Amino acid sequence: MPQVQVELGPGVSPGRAELRALVDAGFASRLFARDVTLWGDSAGPSPEQRLGWVDAFDRGADLVAEVEELRTELVASGIDRVVLCGMGGSSLAAEVICQRDWAPLHVLGSSHPAEVRRALSELPRTVAVVSSKSGSTAETMSQLLTFEVAFGEAGIDARSRIVVVTDPETVLHELARERGYRVFLGDPTVGGRYSALTAFGLVPAVLAGADASSVRAEAATMGAPLSVDSVENPALRLAAAFAAALPGRYLCGLHESQVRGTPLAAWIEQLIAESTGKDGTGILPIALPPWAPEIASSLPANELLVELRPSPGIGEVPADALAVSGPLGGQFLVWEVATAALSWLLGVNPFDQPDVEASKTAARAAFEQSETPCDGGTGLLDAGGVSALSSALPAGGYLAIQAFVDSATTAPLGELRAALVGALGVPVALGFGPRYLHSTGQFHKGGPATGVFLQVNDSPETLEAADLPILGTDAGYAALIAAQARGDREVLEARGRTVFTLRV
Repeated sequence: MPQVQVELGPGVSPGRAELRALVDAGFASRLFARDVTLWGDSAGPSPEQRLGWVDAFDRGADLVAEVEELRTELVASGIDRVVLCGMGGSSLAAEVICQRDWAPLHVLGSSHPAEVRRALSELPRTVAVVSSKSGSTAETMSQLLTFEVAFGEAGIDARSRIVVVTDPETVLHELARERGYRVFLGDPTVGGRYSALTAFGLVPAVLAGADASSVRAEAATMGAPLSVDSVENPALRLAAAFAAALPGRYLCGLHESQVRGTPLAAWIEQLIAESTGKDGTGILPIALPPWAPEIASSLPANELLVELRPSPGIGEVPADALAVSGPLGGQFLVWEVATAALSWLLGVNPFDQPDVEASKTAARAAFEQSETPCDGGTGLLDAGGVSALSSALPAGGYLAIQAFVDSATTAPLGELRAALVGALGVPVALGFGPRYLHSTGQFHKGGPATGVFLQVNDSPETLEAADLPILGTDAGYAALIAAQARGDREVLEARGRTVFTLRV
């Protein structure tokens, strides 16, 4: 029996027709054979450049050994604090691996100046991992420049403290070679959100002290069962259940049974939302905190509950839920295959993200624009604000809180999310900007037009008080995060989405 198992509650359709379609098409075997004809013309040019992840677990042993050697050298020199500068797929998998192993990893996945300042603390014992698959991510490139300046001002040779992870021949790769940084190259045949078992997931995790070899081994045990065209294939069963739930249940509440946060759910959130949320369809996962009020009562009719468990047999599966149980490495591969299979069933290309670039472009050209205010201060929205949100929500809709604030404010925003779930009776997602732009932002703009968005912004005074300059520009991080918020709001409104703002 596969290490990772999928169990369906009695109220969840197994999607027998969808499962049979996948099996009859030979989807699994063709995927693992890197058959580029699976998606036809919808995959765009060079789809073969996106299927290297199916057997990534077979590669990487030499990489892990090399990074372990580097870690030993760093720790011997008193350098035991790892800061990961990366967005989306360049940071989420490493964060999950480190959380499992209690390995300390400081993830800088924001352009908020207060978060950048925290990352710059304790420089004498810090190594910065600068991770960008494209080699041009605005937040990550800005953070690289900031660390270069900070190390220099502290009298530290940046060449001994900056490690770069990127694809071959990117701008970041060229820059790293010019400046003498240690470079670990990614696999150009693997897309960012499918890169958990490549350098992007492994290098930061190993440097932080996590056991990446066991993650690879866990994934390897799933290679054979996932490549078989069978109704027992857990990834195909998972994809079929999701497809059968559509269009009514297009939201998926992810709940981890044993958590210290929700990093695995956040990784799945990005994988599915960015892969399927296009052409007006898709699944939007919502990473639920352990104390989510929906768990204690019941989920809205348009949301399917998925329990993430470290091993099978941990209690019964709720009637209207499904459970995915097994070790982390196996979960990585199961969810990747399931997402590709679901995209095939939906007829969308799982390897592009056409609406992500729109927000990046708008952010670069952002300018001040009028806001649709919601009453409220630093606490919860008042009755008028809640009423405005309720009136804007369509039948079967959802609310997404987009928080362009310091992520240290997770607790009060979690309280806001819980209160809005109770007041509105709809699924409520919470994402921190700009990080969500590299994740669920694709679904917000490319998925069903059923979302209402509450953008939470810091006041200019708060941002300016914490601001840091960005080398080579006339602006700082305060201007960058404000432009990213304005840019995404602009694109959402251009797509006919309703956006409210709340300034704190």
